[in-house]
Amino acid sequence: MRRLFWIVWLTMPVLVRAQNITGVWQGHFRSSNISARSSGLDERYKFEVQIAQDGKTFEGVTYSYLSSFFYGKATASGTINPHTQKVLLQEGKLLEVRNSFGDVCIMTCFLQYTKSGDEEFMEGTYVSMDTRDSGNCGRGTVFLRKVPTSDFYTEPMVLRREQEMAVDSAREAKKLAMLKPATRPPAKHPVIAPPTGRRTTPTNKPSTAKTQPRTIPKNQPPEPPLRTAPMARINVPKESVRTGDSSTGIGRKFPTIVPPVLKERENDVVKTLVIHTHEVTLNIYDDGAIDHDTVSVYLDNRQVINHAMLTDRPLIVTLHLDESNDYHEIVMVAENEGEIPPNTSLMIVKAGDKEYEVRITTTEQKNAVIKFQYAK
Repeated sequence: MRRLFWIVWLTMPVLVRAQNITGVWQGHFRSSNISARSSGLDERYKFEVQIAQDGKTFEGVTYSYLSSFFYGKATASGTINPHTQKVLLQEGKLLEVRNSFGDVCIMTCFLQYTKSGDEEFMEGTYVSMDTRDSGNCGRGTVFLRKVPTSDFYTEPMVLRREQEMAVDSAREAKKLAMLKPATRPPAKHPVIAPPTGRRTTPTNKPSTAKTQPRTIPKNQPPEPPLRTAPMARINVPKESVRTGDSSTGIGRKFPTIVPPVLKERENDVVKTLVIHTHEVTLNIYDDGAIDHDTVSVYLDNRQVINHAMLTDRPLIVTLHLDESNDYHEIVMVAENEGEIPPNTSLMIVKAGDKEYEVRITTTEQKNAVIKFQYAK
């Protein structure tokens, strides 16, 4: 019986922590068609997915939309692997559609679930099929972030599943509280162990040996707090930054003094990229709802974007990296967290013929760092 008790005690926390992706997810999908991008048609379609998960499978709906030109709603279903956190999402029947372009397509998405702090993400790739003739509609990338509310309305099946999860969570917490072994409260006064050694007969002569236990003064001051190690400062290399439009604060030259915002805030490394060119172009978007997020960007401690607002149109800056230095750092700083904290952005890095997407979350206490390592 005791063995069964400990098996239940050890496995129950794992069951409580099992991942569930029920809820509302928002983000975008983007075609990987190179010809479309070169012709100026590189649009990010907004994408919302609502999911009600039951075990390893789920059902839901998807919303795809781009201004007033395109809108579509479809049923969806899929699976999640509890070990690898890989998600397969397939659109099914079209429920609503408005399309000015002609073809209507449904997608199959291959996503990877990740969690960073309190933020949850799913990102990956998609393939699509024309509903008219089952032809190929192309492929691309998908990025989703879990959000508290929908841009439309939350489906009843999602609300119902969220309520069931809340009840299950409360029930499991109550079970854990009942199974947790009781702990004895600490003694109010220290217990002094009796002296060891040979027992002697007491005499009337006063003893000169120091046999009295050491007492702790009542007014003894508390021990000083532990000191944390100081934050390391980044070496300042020499580099050249293209001078841009001074009205937008992009591309201006600044002194190499390390700004206080880089020393006083936590600097969290979110991505390390190996590049093969000394010219890098950054395209920075607001990732999600446009809520007046404002950012500054630093290259090797030089400010290259100053208090710029993020929108669905990119902030673009081209950086000419110092050829004598193979290591560089970009730091994204949140000047505010917008109307919907935290400050979230998408940075597309173009380095030669390579392109990288980096999702970034910053706050007024934490910066985001992207490292570049040059390799010939």
